[in-house]
Amino acid sequence: MKQSLFITLTVLIAFAIGYIVWGIVLKSQPDGTIAHSVYMGGPLVVVLIAILLMLIAFVAERFISLYRVANGKSSVQVFFKKVITMLHSDDFDGALAACDKQRGTTANVLRAGIERYRQIKDDTSMDTEKRLNLTQAAIDEANALEGPLLERNLIAMSTIASIATMVGLLGTTIGMIRAFAATGNVEGGVIDAQSLATGISEALVNTAGGLVSGILGIFFYNFFVNKVDAFNYTTDEATFEVIQLLKEKEGK
Repeated sequence: MKQSLFITLTVLIAFAIGYIVWGIVLKSQPDGTIAHSVYMGGPLVVVLIAILLMLIAFVAERFISLYRVANGKSSVQVFFKKVITMLHSDDFDGALAACDKQRGTTANVLRAGIERYRQIKDDTSMDTEKRLNLTQAAIDEANALEGPLLERNLIAMSTIASIATMVGLLGTTIGMIRAFAATGNVEGGVIDAQSLATGISEALVNTAGGLVSGILGIFFYNFFVNKVDAFNYTTDEATFEVIQLLKEKEGK
């Protein structure tokens, strides 16, 4: 599924579910319950529910992509040891087959470098430095293509964290405005307690909703950024060792 289509569907579905939850499920709950208090938060609760659902969708997508797709089918360490063993014995076809079987970020980058070196290793018109430079260029190109796949939707998570906080603050402000308006409309020296409570409830519900999505957004953004950094470090370390091995072979 294309990224733009995924985001569009996520937004539309999230807002549809948010409206159903707020306008039907929460509205039908008895007075005095927490669910009904959330309903009293007003229409902005729909936005906050939608934001939370979008965050959940992006987090689920990142978990699947990083742990099942980018990581590959088996342990990266076991896979890399197998590739190094094959390269030591000049089994380039076996190393490429292992990369195809493993898949994932590290395997894709290594495959690009190994494939390029296999194509040019017997080319007598090139010296050692040129062959290694072309191999490194193939690795860098593959790494540049894998980077955006690892970082996909991270900006969306960061944006959600910021927007959720702002939406919560907007709801807080609107609720407090209604609360103070209730204190200003005094008839016979008696404040409309129901209007005052509704305004305060709206303010607190939106504050809580905005903080929940904001905190979760920041947490998962930093969590996945660290995971991406770990993937990049593993890939850089693996490609460095492969280049050093090829240098040793060229020096023989």
